[in-house]
Parts: sequence; C-alpha cells; structure tokens
Amino acid sequence: MNELSVCMNDLKQFGAIPVDYKAISSLLTSYKSPADKVSRLEKNGYLIRLKKGLFVVSPELSDCTISKELIANQLYGPSYVSLESALSFFGLIPERVYNVLSVTHKRKKLYRTALGEFEYMSVPNKYFSVGIVQKVIDNSYAFLIASPEKAICDIIVTKSGIRFQSLKSIKSYLLDDLRVDFDAVKTWDLTIINECVKFGYKKAELQLLSKFIENEYSI
Repeated sequence: MNELSVCMNDLKQFGAIPVDYKAISSLLTSYKSPADKVSRLEKNGYLIRLKKGLFVVSPELSDCTISKELIANQLYGPSYVSLESALSFFGLIPERVYNVLSVTHKRKKLYRTALGEFEYMSVPNKYFSVGIVQKVIDNSYAFLIASPEKAICDIIVTKSGIRFQSLKSIKSYLLDDLRVDFDAVKTWDLTIINECVKFGYKKAELQLLSKFIENEYSI
C-alpha cells in the first residue's frame, strides 16, 4: 500500500470534523512537497476546501454525513448557528434553509464554499452569550446553536426593517412570515427572551415578543 493510500485511510479518522492543513500534512511527512499531495487529495475529491488551510473529508471517504452546523462553528468563531438555520434545524419552520446563518460578536463575515454559503451576523458581546446550547451528534462531535427562543431574538435584532407596534403584528410575523410551529412555541423559555431584553437591542420588539408568548400561552 503506497503512502497516499495510507493517508486516505488515516483521513477517515477525522470523520465529519473539519481538519486543518497542518494535521493533513503530518500524514505526508515523507513527501518532499506535502502541499502538492494535499492539492492532489483535494483535486481527486477526497478533501473539500472550506477556506485557506481548512478542509473537511469527503463523505464518500469518511462514511460520515457532513455537518454544516459543525463547519459553521469551525469556519469563523466564536460563533453559533442561529436565525432561520437554527429554526430549521429544530424543525420549527417548514422551509429548508440552504445557506447557514450564524451569529458572532466579531465583524460580519461571508464564506462561499463548495458546500454553500456560510453567513455570520454580528451582535454585541454580552448579548451574544445568551441562549446558546450545545448539540452532541452520535457521541462523535458537537456544535453550538441558538435555542429556538434566542434564534427568534437574533432574527429580530440583526435584521433591519423588523419593527413591531402591537401583539398582533408579532403574531403575524411569527405565523405568516416565519411560519413558526405554534405548538412548539408553548414550550419556549421566556427567561431567555427576557435576558435578551436586558441588553437593550430592539428592546421594544423583544418585550412585545415576550408579552405575546406570555399572553398567548399563559406562561
């Protein structure tokens, strides 16, 4: 078995976890130009480039399903998956979201990759830390994602033009615009929304959201 074949077998150990150039080249130490071999692995489809120096092993080689949520965390951080991407992940909206939307307390960012676009919205640091949960998948990897409550708050806070004047307008936005599963809203944790309110970003809108859920479901 030649060294490239050995390297391909070793690549499987990374599974769905993004891997950097240094880790890959460590498997090719006997080559004069590991960079050429990494390029060959990419050209042959065994590696998928996410950005300069960061790859994910192809699912055909790893036998693992690619996790765009995990990739989003790794591409640009600190960050967590949020907005419609989080709502879709939790099955709260009917539409499938193809681009991955995340939140960071750093500047906005957009990556275009072979796996789609990964977009990062910017929020203040103190607000950022509220309502983040960790999802562990098959005991093999984990990623950070907004709770459903925080995802809704993030949509309201980060998107321009979203203004609410009444409880009726909140209900219309959730039901008609986002098409949120209202049965799931009954289980939402108001403390997360109220914690977001404390930081004062679109405070009036978030207060209306909290009041609507409290009134609608007598929480």
